[in-house]
Amino acid sequence: MFMEIKGIKNSDKIKLILSFTEYSKLMPGSKKEIKKVTTHILQEMKNKGEKISMLTAYDYSMARIIDNAGIDVILVGDSASNVMAGHETTLPITLDQMIYHASSVVRAVNRALIVVDLPFGSYQGNSKEALQSSVRIMKESGAHAVKLEGGKEVKESIERILSAGIPVMGHLGLTPQSIYKFGTYSVRAKEKVEAKALLEDAELLEKSGCFGLVLEKIPANLATSVSSRVKIPVIGIGAGGGVDGQVLVLHDMLGITNEFSPRFLRRYANVYESMTKGVKKYISDVKARDFPNANEQY
Repeated sequence: MFMEIKGIKNSDKIKLILSFTEYSKLMPGSKKEIKKVTTHILQEMKNKGEKISMLTAYDYSMARIIDNAGIDVILVGDSASNVMAGHETTLPITLDQMIYHASSVVRAVNRALIVVDLPFGSYQGNSKEALQSSVRIMKESGAHAVKLEGGKEVKESIERILSAGIPVMGHLGLTPQSIYKFGTYSVRAKEKVEAKALLEDAELLEKSGCFGLVLEKIPANLATSVSSRVKIPVIGIGAGGGVDGQVLVLHDMLGITNEFSPRFLRRYANVYESMTKGVKKYISDVKARDFPNANEQY
């Protein structure tokens, strides 16, 4: 369309041919359109062989940073029980607390797909409760999907949640909510019987309608086999590079928590050390009456 722009330095009128989209970019307050990540886009990424990036987040500030950085999926994980509340396991966190964390994340995010863990006790053994828990998460937080742990034992819950149009991501291998059953956080499915059962559960989750699957701490060759056997995206944590994407706990990969160092964890920063230095310098400046100075007061 033809538009006329005035006031260009020499005040000449310059006629430009601009499309509506191009012209709108010049208008005050116009924003670049952001393409949101959906379950459909994740499937397309797997089909094209494009790796999927996924990190946890539990609050507005952190979620805003990783979303702006371009992360594909944000998991509001029940690991908040550990890194945010200081519990030894993921079991104590409640549905209300998960909704609180998820709501904080949703307010920060413009692009990433937001998946929320169903906490322990909110879905196991009762498919009606599983649906009610999932509906609460979706309605009260505004998240995009839920995730739950287990295979055939949660099939009924998955199908009931899906019947309400709520996307579900599965989780197999090391399932932290079952820590007291296993008694250890060691690698799962190393033996043939358990590996075969995991493969069967992965196929069952796909058939049940899950849009994706997390595999935690299993042998890399088994994870690769699962990823090739199912058509849905498979995200790994401690499951090697033969899957469709990776997920880590944000506090671990940034080095905010420094006492947790499994083999699969790569630290991309040492925020614990940086924050400690910053806080110590602040304390020193306050004690020495160096802060605030004349330029830092009214």
